Amino acid sequence: MKKNTRNNILIALSYSIILIAGMFLGIKFIKDQGFGVKKSPQLAENSDEKLNEILHIINGNYVDDINTDSLQNLPIDSVLHQLDPHSVYLPPTDAQDMTDNLEGNFEGVGIEYYMLNDTMMVTGVVKDGPAYQAGIKLGDKILSIDTAIVSGRNLPKDQLTGRFKGKSGTGVSVVLLHPGASQSNRIMVTRGKVNISSIDAAYMINNETGYVRISKFGANTDNDFAAAANNLKAKGMKKLILDLRDNGGGYFTAATGLADQFLGENKLIVYTQGKHEPRTDYFSTGTGSFQNGKLAVLINENTASASEIVAGAIQDLGRGIIIGRRSFGKGLVQEQFAFGDGSALNLTIARYYTPSGRSIQKSYKKGYDAYKHELDERMMDGELTGDRTSFQDSIEKTEGVIQHNRKVKPVGGIQPDVFVKLDTTGYNKFYTGLVNKKVLSDYVFNVLTNRYSASFVEQNINIFTINDNDFKDFIGFLQRKNITIDRFQLYNSKNVILNDLKALLCRYYLGDVGYYKAVNQNDNAVRQALLNLQ
Repeated sequence: MKKNTRNNILIALSYSIILIAGMFLGIKFIKDQGFGVKKSPQLAENSDEKLNEILHIINGNYVDDINTDSLQNLPIDSVLHQLDPHSVYLPPTDAQDMTDNLEGNFEGVGIEYYMLNDTMMVTGVVKDGPAYQAGIKLGDKILSIDTAIVSGRNLPKDQLTGRFKGKSGTGVSVVLLHPGASQSNRIMVTRGKVNISSIDAAYMINNETGYVRISKFGANTDNDFAAAANNLKAKGMKKLILDLRDNGGGYFTAATGLADQFLGENKLIVYTQGKHEPRTDYFSTGTGSFQNGKLAVLINENTASASEIVAGAIQDLGRGIIIGRRSFGKGLVQEQFAFGDGSALNLTIARYYTPSGRSIQKSYKKGYDAYKHELDERMMDGELTGDRTSFQDSIEKTEGVIQHNRKVKPVGGIQPDVFVKLDTTGYNKFYTGLVNKKVLSDYVFNVLTNRYSASFVEQNINIFTINDNDFKDFIGFLQRKNITIDRFQLYNSKNVILNDLKALLCRYYLGDVGYYKAVNQNDNAVRQALLNLQ
């Protein structure tokens, strides 16, 4: 295993169930880190003209002094790699996808599907979305979309993705087969706006402790959190575990808005500054929904950017305890400059600093490739697994007061107050192969969904396990799929496989909340959070 944590692998597996929320907005480009989007005044007709535009933008906006004369004859990507790892050029499709991912609403039908035995199987339906209203249900098999037959043809992914895209108000004809039905039927789904909360999961983990998982900072994250927090407080929440692991960031304003939910009035959350950007301070308003209860924030090596703003503010102001592993270390702020052809330039214009004045950006002096592989280095030198003695808990507790004792070495990122090592037990080449081939999902949808009902899973989620008989049948399933079995590695991974199967089954029936309820039962960081919130 390299940098990916257990949750990384399982989330990647789970989300191979492709989200088809019909993403077509076409209204505005995102502002990646909270500054206004600037529209280029002219449309470059060729790559040379666009490069000249980009060099002009760099001269007037880049965070540091830069000699653009030395960049004149380089390709666009090479120019940006000379600056820093986070300044990037986005072709039109990528720019639009980034917009859709963070805006929190889409125009489409609102379903998730999984290709099971060459058949498009519905594995998620957004409540009150167009597909839901049209009668599409969990487990339905979609045979055709408009005139295109999509099941039983071994179609490549690029011929499936986007079939439900289209403007709100337009129709899409779907032929589907309900579970247990003998005949298919055709329905018409009218595309519309599909609202997706940026809160992955929010539930009570015990009588007084809530759990909220956020994997990205979208346009509505702070409002979504406030609604979730108020709902949990009505159920008795006095303490909160905020899970920002694997959160790669998003909107700057969403990060400051979320931090504001936990802080009293007029507290400095973060400030930004660059060569062309004067210092700008961001303060709390004192109107947050969870200003007083005990707080634990979970982070790991994939916690980056906007999520580090939140963790840094909580740590510097002593508002809560940070648990996990050192965060990624992205302290650069991008502004997006949109070109007339739909492409965009995300350019670093400033650095951000935590309330105590820390810049948590890790070094990129060794170049772009070395920067990309820095997390692998953390794995190899023992930082992630706790084999390096220099990465231990960075706080002391005296009579219940947290005393911070952070290392002064400028390694980048947010150091946790309580370190939780990466558990690699059971992760081996055979297990990774099963994940990559989506065998676990296949077994869940082919077998376990027929063995465990939705009502059983919902009523017994905290106590039931995927048992030895299920595991025996899983081995038979592998044999029927002609997968060469390494018995030693298989049994070494048994507990991981069983936990993964349960989590995927819970996600199928109960959505992301069910997934995290299952995963968190055996999560060491969650256990540490519960201990430190006592």
